[in-house]
Amino acid sequence: MLIMEEQIQSLLREVSAYTAADNQAVEAFRLKYVSRKGVIGELFEQLKQVPVEQKKNVGKILNELKVAAESKLIELNDQLESVASTSTDIDLTLPPIPNKVGNLHPLTLTKYRIIEIFERLGFNVADGPEIEDDWHNFSALNFPENHPAREMQDTFFVEKKKGEGTQDMLLRTHTSNVQIRMMEKQKPPIRAIMPGRVYRNEAISARAHCFFHQVEGLYIDKNVSFADLKQTIFHFAKEMYGKDIQLRLRPSFFPFTEPSAEIDVTCLICKGEGCVVCKRSGWVEIAGAGMVHPNVLKSCGIDPEEYTGFAFGMGIERVTQLRYRVNDLRLYSENDIRFLRQFHTSSLA
Repeated sequence: MLIMEEQIQSLLREVSAYTAADNQAVEAFRLKYVSRKGVIGELFEQLKQVPVEQKKNVGKILNELKVAAESKLIELNDQLESVASTSTDIDLTLPPIPNKVGNLHPLTLTKYRIIEIFERLGFNVADGPEIEDDWHNFSALNFPENHPAREMQDTFFVEKKKGEGTQDMLLRTHTSNVQIRMMEKQKPPIRAIMPGRVYRNEAISARAHCFFHQVEGLYIDKNVSFADLKQTIFHFAKEMYGKDIQLRLRPSFFPFTEPSAEIDVTCLICKGEGCVVCKRSGWVEIAGAGMVHPNVLKSCGIDPEEYTGFAFGMGIERVTQLRYRVNDLRLYSENDIRFLRQFHTSSLA
């Protein structure tokens, strides 16, 4: 067995002296010495034929060879990685690239500001489904069967499989569906706002889009009056746009409120002088509002003789447009990084 011991010692010297200039040389080393079918693996097979009295000594130096080969393989890999990391060409004269941190979308900034204002007035935040049925989106809100908003030119209708048939569904046209769901499940008093995305089948322009964002508010309790509605919206306008903002209410009609009003503020883009955004009037509509119609309360199981309430709804895009002096609603959804970089989280304050 002297020949086998000499062979092991010779392999130890080979392993110790081995060098590798690239990955191919390292792989060649692994195949020759470390792999199961390499020379060391063959020697372990031959060890079975060594006499018992010699097997201990031969096995000891053979294990030393195996450990040495495995350690050498790790060393060769580390050397190649070290060379690769130090050989990268870096021009240290170039100026550093600043670590730019992303920022919130302007619509998100405005939504958070709206929530902050109304939460201080005691309003909770509620949410609901964007794919809705006719009852929660129209019928429970006192929309007549022949109301134009039910037609295809205003609403995106979809079909939902239900058992063996289908059920007519739609993309909600307002977040009023959340109001209905709250009134169905919760007894007054109710005070909440409902921000979310809504959809309408409209032509895309600087003033309109087929999808946009709304925030609606609902307050149901005993002895709630139109004066409460007016003061709530007036407080919101002052907090959002400043103490000098002017507010006006115009009589209007909505199926789900009576009496109803549209709420305008002075155009902050042109300072009331007249521009494209305000249609040369100096005023911009920011919300529709009114006292909740008794039929809506009845549909949700609330007694209109005992409870009254007001509701309002405003487009977050329009509020953002006045807040940041943006004259085209399409900019919000075009993902132009030059536009988005103008807004920072500090604007939330």
